[in-house]
Amino acid sequence: MSSMPVCDVRVATLSDAPTLASVHAAAARAAYEGRVPEASLAALASPDRVAHWRDAVTYGEPQVQVATVSGQVVGFVGFDRSRDKGTKPTVGEIWAIYVLPSHWDQGVGVALWDAARDGLIEEGCTQVTSWLPLASERALRFMELAGFRRDMASARTVAVPGGRIDQIRLKRALD
Repeated sequence: MSSMPVCDVRVATLSDAPTLASVHAAAARAAYEGRVPEASLAALASPDRVAHWRDAVTYGEPQVQVATVSGQVVGFVGFDRSRDKGTKPTVGEIWAIYVLPSHWDQGVGVALWDAARDGLIEEGCTQVTSWLPLASERALRFMELAGFRRDMASARTVAVPGGRIDQIRLKRALD
């Protein structure tokens, strides 16, 4: 049995933007290949994605924290208030949580979730949601182990580059 790597979580900086884009593309490809349209995965590897992450870090929309192992970024979480129309200001959202496949099942996702939960509580949130593709059994299982429950009435189909994907919102109370 191997020992778990030490994982540190910190606020993302502008210099992390290229790595955020790279981690996002690699983790999404590993998690979703064959489950979401190829054009959607390819779009994550476009040069525009670095600018997207620079903007997120600069403007805090979403707030981004990174997980590092031996000083290398191996995952990230983006979180903020819910983007769903009509939600109360006390509802937060995990906008994205991705970990390099080489670090799956090593506690990195849990550390990122813990950081996001703490950040949302500090912002005054009492509930949190997250939208996930229905085809992502691994992500659904992770969030359910973190206490999220599927909001069955929220199922929807959304357009993405190259096609459509079915999504469901998960939610839980923050304590």
